[in-house]
Amino acid sequence: MSIVVTGSIATDNLMEFPGRFRDQLVDGHLEEISLSFLVDELQIRRGGIGANIAFGMGLLGLRPLLVGSVGKDFESYRPWLEDHGVNTGAVRISETKQTARFLCTTDTDKNQIASFYAGAMAEAREIDLTSIVSTVDELELVVISPDDPEAMLKHTEACRKEGFPFAADPSQQIARMDGEGLRALIDGATHVFTNGYERELLEQKTGWDREEILDRVGAQVTTFGSKGVEIARKSQQVLSVPAAPERHKSDPTGVGDALRAGYLAATTWGVTEERAMQVGCLLATLSLEAVGPQEYEFENEQFIKRLSEAYGEDAADDIRPHLAGGQL
Repeated sequence: MSIVVTGSIATDNLMEFPGRFRDQLVDGHLEEISLSFLVDELQIRRGGIGANIAFGMGLLGLRPLLVGSVGKDFESYRPWLEDHGVNTGAVRISETKQTARFLCTTDTDKNQIASFYAGAMAEAREIDLTSIVSTVDELELVVISPDDPEAMLKHTEACRKEGFPFAADPSQQIARMDGEGLRALIDGATHVFTNGYERELLEQKTGWDREEILDRVGAQVTTFGSKGVEIARKSQQVLSVPAAPERHKSDPTGVGDALRAGYLAATTWGVTEERAMQVGCLLATLSLEAVGPQEYEFENEQFIKRLSEAYGEDAADDIRPHLAGGQL
């Protein structure tokens, strides 16, 4: 079974500020903020939400097809993804623009202030998803992750028209899109992914409350950072999965992408939804422990050991056969 992942492909510039953002804010003057942060660290990493999700799936043994738009500078990035199990054959190369850039500063509380330059990503709307999916054998799912908003809507409409199952991950683009666009983006999705704040914003912008959203989607997946994840389905009890304990915190960039990758990859194995999300939560924790969204290491035996520590030996036993054919 194949998964197609659409979304941004970018270079991340990650900086660390040795203080707290909130200490720099002056009460009564928030309408005229003008701040410059002197940072101690700069890490330049490969990123982009679509690429991050595909990378995580590749680590788990899938061969996801990545769909997005990049610049000619992507040729130094492509081998990395291919070496980690990602099929980049459907990535579009812009003739005029550079690959997107993500610039993010993280404070000591792990809060972030970020900017995103779209660059070649703005040309993703020119991609013909139907033609790409027609080359895929046994399509399992199309993941619509944050990208050029027009491209996201175009891809979603193609999925509905052609009957392709799709998961909607509007997350970072909820702030950019209007209610009409968001309603079109999520209606009919197998899953809708947001964090807790984004869920409230999604409801506000669409005008749909939680029950109305569940009338239109298969499942609503909401992440709450260290408090774990909730999965809601219509007329079913909400499933809550705790976060996997971390050994240390390094960088939150891409943690949600890793969670989506692990969860969606594990659903293709036929395990229970709880087990699939436990895989997602642990992959997210591995990402949190590394600097950069594609810098975490994955080793089968260590993954199973940590899964057992976090969720019990039964969880490890259920997942073990799906990694390296059970040969650990």
